[in-house]
Amino acid sequence: MVKSLKIVLIAICLLFLQPPAVFALNFEPFEQEAIRVVVIDPGHGGEDTGAKGPSGVAEKDITLSIALKLAEALKEGMDARVLLTRTSDVFIPLEERTAFANANRADIFISIHVNAAASRDARGTETFFLSMDATDEDARRLAAFENNADSAGTVILTDGGDLRDILLDMASTRSHHESSRLAEAVHLSMLGKAGREGRGVKQAPFTVLVGATMPAVLVEVGFISNPSEEKWLSSRKDQELAARAIADAVVNFRNIMTKRGGLIEISGKRIEN
Repeated sequence: MVKSLKIVLIAICLLFLQPPAVFALNFEPFEQEAIRVVVIDPGHGGEDTGAKGPSGVAEKDITLSIALKLAEALKEGMDARVLLTRTSDVFIPLEERTAFANANRADIFISIHVNAAASRDARGTETFFLSMDATDEDARRLAAFENNADSAGTVILTDGGDLRDILLDMASTRSHHESSRLAEAVHLSMLGKAGREGRGVKQAPFTVLVGATMPAVLVEVGFISNPSEEKWLSSRKDQELAARAIADAVVNFRNIMTKRGGLIEISGKRIEN
């Protein structure tokens, strides 16, 4: 029975090698209030301070403050269990953050960060979802910086054989499509509701997103290296603004996926599960 199932799954996976093909996967469609567990990941922590602003403000403090506010906003806006990878100034290895989301069967994973650049004029918000190929050189450098925060940041999967690997690959394909939608929703909300300048929705190989079996995004809220942005990021009022914008995006994402019944876009066409 297991051998037969394995053969069928391999055949399905081979369809991905045919670019013109359009197909549907029988995943369970979203239901109303289908987002039951949200995991928020405040970037860095402990000895890993992340980037620092001109006046010495540390990324780890900004991300934790926004994450805590985001958790409260989500609890107010939807009936979901909201978990954080850290709630204090402690170091958490990158691979443990995604593993925590997987272990808690999260429906969404959001990693909060702030950016830095050589130019003090750089400003705005960037929203990322996972890809092994970065959108551009800046995205590649940023991912390298964030990944180097934990030199041991590698994803280790438990033993389970070829069948488990196939299932994980299929889940990752689905979550990749949904991650791009979630990233778009977050980015548009940050621009519209938080009044941020947009630098685009991008892709990059962030270790903290690798292995997530749910829609997962990383939000670079602003540039702490820019003095005016550092001030904005340090403001409780503006942190609240950013948090509520992200929370609204999660609610909008849930509503969109509910209406579409869990549609997956492949080759530019919509297929209903």
